[in-house]
Amino acid sequence: MAAITAAMVGELRAKTDAPMMECKKALTEADGDMGRAEEILRVKLGGKASKASARITAEGVVATYIANGVGALVEVNSETDFVAKNDDFLNLANTAAKLVAEQNPVDVAALLALPAADGKTLDEVRSALIGKIGENMSIRRFQRFETTAKLASYLHGTRIGVMVEFDGADEQVGKDVAMHIAAMKPVSLSADQVPAELIEKERSVAQLKAEEDAAKAAAEGKPVQSPEILAKRLEGSVQKFLKEVSLLNQAFVKNDKQSIEQMLKEKATTVKAFTMYVVGEGIEKKQDDFAAEVAAQMAASKGA
Repeated sequence: MAAITAAMVGELRAKTDAPMMECKKALTEADGDMGRAEEILRVKLGGKASKASARITAEGVVATYIANGVGALVEVNSETDFVAKNDDFLNLANTAAKLVAEQNPVDVAALLALPAADGKTLDEVRSALIGKIGENMSIRRFQRFETTAKLASYLHGTRIGVMVEFDGADEQVGKDVAMHIAAMKPVSLSADQVPAELIEKERSVAQLKAEEDAAKAAAEGKPVQSPEILAKRLEGSVQKFLKEVSLLNQAFVKNDKQSIEQMLKEKATTVKAFTMYVVGEGIEKKQDDFAAEVAAQMAASKGA
């Protein structure tokens, strides 16, 4: 049996980026053969990536990239916030954003198939990182902009990312709008672009509230609002909602005496489009039941 030295382990780690103990195990199994140890690690890391792939990735980062009128916004997910701070993970996200901008993939699958580094595809880089860290990672979504106008982006930490396409002489206005969007989270540019299902949901909530108020008034012997008054009340609730969720109607965070529309007019600027990503938005996070997990492990050990 060949002696496995610290220098050999260090060399294999430098080549593969695998954890130290995994390198030592691979070298032991390969009887010190460096090439064979690399092959063993590839198999093991691939297996680890496959096992991790079923785990929920609701943490992560948003990355942006802008150059020469082309921009990209990408959400890359991990299982824990701790990994989302890892430099290699952040590099994966930034590489993905640059590839989206430069290569214009049609979807996430096409993005993962693109060459990323050292002859590896982005998916191979991702899988190797899963093997190195032992935690699932996934590229969830991206948005690409290509325009003759201007682009501005804003990252609130790494969890909220915004990109804005705009026309105007003042670059700061685009940055201010992007920051405003991150803070106020509008769902559309204008009121007429708010999705119909959101409007109907708001109308339904207002209707239920009105019915509750009517029932309470009747129980207390007070007059109930007429159908005409009720209709105006419902419409008022919807209009208030539209004002709150459409960018142009929102009060500007830097000056709440102005709407975004008024501020843009004053600055001779037009916002054409925007995209905002919030990490994990819409992903159901796994709720771990520690007591149940311990009980299951105890039951399994008794049965062993």
